[in-house]
Amino acid sequence: MAVSEWVPAARVGDVAPGEGFLVEINGQPIAIWNVDGQLYATSDVCTHEETSLVDGDLWDNVIECPLHGAQFDVRTGEVLSLPAIFPLPTYEVKVEGDTIYVGWRDADH
Repeated sequence: MAVSEWVPAARVGDVAPGEGFLVEINGQPIAIWNVDGQLYATSDVCTHEETSLVDGDLWDNVIECPLHGAQFDVRTGEVLSLPAIFPLPTYEVKVEGDTIYVGWRDADH
């Protein structure tokens, strides 16, 4: 599905390597992840229990939910371990200058 709008979400320096950074776009919590200098964006809400994923541990490209340990690939949203069974919504990311933009798709929400 095509991007409806590119939303300025953060500055490059806001998202440290190996970390996630929480932003809100159109009322939705979105996590921006820095995996070895490559940026990815997913929903910040675990699909098993509604808890913030940026509070979890990020190892390489895998985020572990701090509540029950579900794991997701932040590059694709793929579920890597139970108890989650539904993937994370993902969003396109682009950087222009020092600004990180997240691609918003109205049909997703």
